[in-house]
Amino acid sequence: MEDYVYVLDYLPKGRGDVPPHKRKPVVYGIGENQFTFLELIPRHDTTFITGERIYVGKDADKRKKIEKIKGRVNYEDLTSTAHGELPYVILDIVHNLEERFIKFFNEAAAISTRYHVLELLPGLGKKMMYEILDERKKKLFASFGEMQERIDFLRAPDKLISKRVELELTDPQQKYRIFTRPPLEKSSHYR
Repeated sequence: MEDYVYVLDYLPKGRGDVPPHKRKPVVYGIGENQFTFLELIPRHDTTFITGERIYVGKDADKRKKIEKIKGRVNYEDLTSTAHGELPYVILDIVHNLEERFIKFFNEAAAISTRYHVLELLPGLGKKMMYEILDERKKKLFASFGEMQERIDFLRAPDKLISKRVELELTDPQQKYRIFTRPPLEKSSHYR
């Protein structure tokens, strides 16, 4: 369950691919905990800004802008605007939850005798993986900035994380999921 969601798109007049008599305002968001895509029904007379963090948890009294969660959706159910905003919103979430992702770098383990979970990060090869492992043995990392200072050629650990999250969300065939839930089995939401 997600308590907070970041807005990917807001359609005050509903989706264009839904018959006019069935159109209702809708918000598409991504949860900050498991990066779950959600379709949300907004409260009357509310507006949303892309990237805005809103509460959608169980406490209905705290839900100021959302009437209810309509349900989970898959990547292909999102609008093209949501697709375009996704990389930026993921990066915002990674920045806002830096401590969580630093913990990942500090605790990531081997998947097998030949493969390490760090190697799943796009653009991070064995050499960089070994540098990260060596540095964290000396002292655990405290921030993305510190990682960049201590590891040669590591320019953007935050972007490594966000690219991996995006890959897991956009490619349903991913064998390993580090940060996200598997997509819904059948995506026939509007089709």
